[in-house]
Amino acid sequence: MVLVVVFSLGWLLALLGALVLFTAITARSVERAVPPLGRFIDIDGDVIHYLDQGSGPAIVMIHGLGSQLRTFTYALLAAMSGNFRIILLDRPGSGYSRRARGASARLPAQARTIAGLITALQLERPLVVGHSLGGAVALALALDHPDKVGGLALIAPLTHPQDAPPDVMKGLAVQSPMLRRFIAWTFATPASMQAGPATLATVFGPHPVPDDFATTAGGLLSLRPSSFYGASSDLVAVSEDLPGMVARYPTLTLPVGVLMGTADGILDPITNAEALAKKVTGVDLELIENGGHMTPLTEPERSATFIERMARRVGAAQTSAPLHATAAGE
Repeated sequence: MVLVVVFSLGWLLALLGALVLFTAITARSVERAVPPLGRFIDIDGDVIHYLDQGSGPAIVMIHGLGSQLRTFTYALLAAMSGNFRIILLDRPGSGYSRRARGASARLPAQARTIAGLITALQLERPLVVGHSLGGAVALALALDHPDKVGGLALIAPLTHPQDAPPDVMKGLAVQSPMLRRFIAWTFATPASMQAGPATLATVFGPHPVPDDFATTAGGLLSLRPSSFYGASSDLVAVSEDLPGMVARYPTLTLPVGVLMGTADGILDPITNAEALAKKVTGVDLELIENGGHMTPLTEPERSATFIERMARRVGAAQTSAPLHATAAGE
């Protein structure tokens, strides 16, 4: 009996060791295939990977859950007119950005880091674009740091609490940080490889998954243990702050726009886009008939037109603000 237990334990340890080795080798291969695109900056202990290009009014773009800044470089960046200074970033714990040890994944913490980045880059109240979970981060940024944001352009955004994560994301709902790290270094990578095609079909549906999504859009980066750990941390933390944020939405007075597909398979447009529009005055709501969740990749021209329209609204609001102040003073 003792020999059986010892043999079983040895076999288990060997299996776990093989999984860790496989995960480490895969992560190195992925990073060679999909290297960083931009520069790095330390914001209060968070090391943020970002891309800063162009000139003109500033636009900051925040990606969604389990993704990174290549969500926007894949097609959207090329569709923009070139009249803007565009800053793309990997959120803390995502892509090539590293969250400070012990730092929180909650929405206010992420918003605080992005506010610090806006300050460090000397941006003057930029338009902030948020896709999916990035929409929730953008809303937290506008609520907690209104002096840092000129307006919001939200694409397929998470804006309200969900009863449960989407089915394809339930595997990320790991409450224990210790268990989360264990899974990240053992089972997450092979499980993601196996489930990847079905997951992407749901995330992109009803549109096809781009053939070069793995490399050009950085999809391979999700196979790294740091990506699983960061995405799981984000998913678990998001429900802590959204309910309180919803109660504050009516206080938002800056320009807000929402672009969302009616066939989004990840987030419900009624309980997110339309629900936000009912709480915030003057929301520019645009629904894409039969559009899916990955709008920046599948509808880059329409996304660019929407973003630039919101940028013009921000510019008009910032131009008229001093006039209003003068009139009030008179």
